[in-house]
Amino acid sequence: MEFVSELLRRIGPAHFVFKAILGAFLVDALLLGFILLRRTYRKRYFTRYNARASHFQKCWGDLVSGVNTDDRWCRNAFDRDIVKSLALGALETAKPAEAARIHSFLRGSGLLQRTIHEAEKTRGWRQRQAFIALGRMRAPEGVPALAEGLRDSNIETRLAALRGLGYTGSPEAGKEILEWLGEGRFTVPALPIENALINCCRERPQMLLPYLEAKDAPMREVLARVLGEVGTAALETDLIQIADDPHPELRASAARALGHAKPRIALPVLEKMTEDEVWFVRLRAAVALGELRTSKAIPALIRALTDAHRFVRFRSAQALVEQEEILQPAIFERVVELGDAYATDAYITAAENAGEYGSLLEALRQSPNMDAERRERLLAAASHRIGFGGEKRPEDLPAQTVAQ
Repeated sequence: MEFVSELLRRIGPAHFVFKAILGAFLVDALLLGFILLRRTYRKRYFTRYNARASHFQKCWGDLVSGVNTDDRWCRNAFDRDIVKSLALGALETAKPAEAARIHSFLRGSGLLQRTIHEAEKTRGWRQRQAFIALGRMRAPEGVPALAEGLRDSNIETRLAALRGLGYTGSPEAGKEILEWLGEGRFTVPALPIENALINCCRERPQMLLPYLEAKDAPMREVLARVLGEVGTAALETDLIQIADDPHPELRASAARALGHAKPRIALPVLEKMTEDEVWFVRLRAAVALGELRTSKAIPALIRALTDAHRFVRFRSAQALVEQEEILQPAIFERVVELGDAYATDAYITAAENAGEYGSLLEALRQSPNMDAERRERLLAAASHRIGFGGEKRPEDLPAQTVAQ
């Protein structure tokens, strides 16, 4: 030590640099030691984990059926987590009979109650993991604990509880989410709410209707988008009322629901919506008309090809091209008769994207019921292009640009 002190005294101010280098080497050595120690620990952990998982996987059938009565794994947290992970993985692809057996095993072994206890009593990361596990278990006993998590002060916890409720896919979970939204707690992003409600409201989409009357515009938009995904023909009257709602987002969602549900009244309602003042409502109506897959929707779709917005024109053309039961040359001739170059270009672009452009030209050349003059006129129209997807019409541009 005296030698080191004397050396530092002799080198003068340079001893600060020497100390810095020595400190850096020491920190690097400690960091390297921590990394090696962590890698060693993780290697031993995963080796043990794989061995125990393999053991439980081999006796999984006896464990779930109750033939294997050895419950020592219940008292070991490490083994308990492995068994729960295997059970959750098996539930993802299990058929109803097998899922019932796994649910019985989760209840009988106490895994379900232990997970509910963790969801109610723990905090932070462990609680959020318990919420996700409860949702994947799809057990009605876990819904109250998940509903309580929606009212937590931490947004990450609320999102985990919301995901858990969405995983259950049960109407009871959907009811809890709707009641939570009805309390004015719209405090998480809209997309997770939509995904959870879509999963939970498929069996009972009518539970959304009372909440659509709320005054909270953002909540109404979210619920309308959910209804657009899960609406059925049984909600025909309600969908017609929503189609006349003053809010454009609700009208667009009603159009989407009408396309999915396909009630008898859908065609005239959607035809009227293709003339809506808001472009994305017209867009949804055109897409929904295409989903009806009926020749009665073709006149409205052809009229929509002259829409002021290019997205509406293109999706209308796409819907027309997808009408497989109708001869495309006949539709194309009606499109050309519109005398609108943008409509023709939108149809040709949609045909190219669908891989039908070559067959359209071939059908025009070989059509036996077409005279030479008509054939040449249609072939010339099919060969004339404005640009990919159609350039912007004057109506697509802001008023100042048009004025210029």
